Amino acid sequence: MIRVLLADDQLLVRAGFRALLDAQRDIGVAGEAADGEEAVRLVRELRPDVVLMDIRMPVLDGLAATREITGDPLLTEVRVVMLTTFELDEYVFEAIRSGASGFLVKDTEPDELLRAIRAVTGGDALLSPGVTRRLIAEFAARSRAPADAAALADLTDREREVMALVGIGLSNDEIARRLVVSPLTAKTHVSRTMVKLGARDRAQLVVLAYESGLVRPGWLG
Repeated sequence: MIRVLLADDQLLVRAGFRALLDAQRDIGVAGEAADGEEAVRLVRELRPDVVLMDIRMPVLDGLAATREITGDPLLTEVRVVMLTTFELDEYVFEAIRSGASGFLVKDTEPDELLRAIRAVTGGDALLSPGVTRRLIAEFAARSRAPADAAALADLTDREREVMALVGIGLSNDEIARRLVVSPLTAKTHVSRTMVKLGARDRAQLVVLAYESGLVRPGWLG
């Protein structure tokens, strides 16, 4: 059973999500929070698998709450999916840099929301359907963090190549076809790269690919 915590200051939004999630055989709502501070407290108490976190909330906003959750070594298994009203929310990239596994717009279709929850539970990165690689590149280009190519020093040439392909949004199957290897081999390379760089998931690997200068905005491999 995938346990989900709902963090949104709008009761109606939480009620809608709860009705959808509790109707699934493999997903259930572990708890609800009306602000970021309560969300952090409940995550530490309930240890859900996934948090659906609204970016804009009172007391503590979703971005700050996400930093607290992803920065806690006791909560490394918790995945955060940010919820936003607009796909081009200025905080989206910062949320991913802070450790979120991705984001969804609130009017996402029910089937897509369910797929997203299952995907991040399996360790996949997640971007809202209408958001392209160009969006990630745009936010990455705005990042003030200097490129740190030295961070990639421990990677093999193949791992750098795989990381770059993850950075432009390719799935394991797509990487496998591009490199003419098996999907399992591609997955292994991705996993080893994440471990070496201390990335929580593929979303952070995308961020690191841009911030290290391995991938440039507009690069398609």
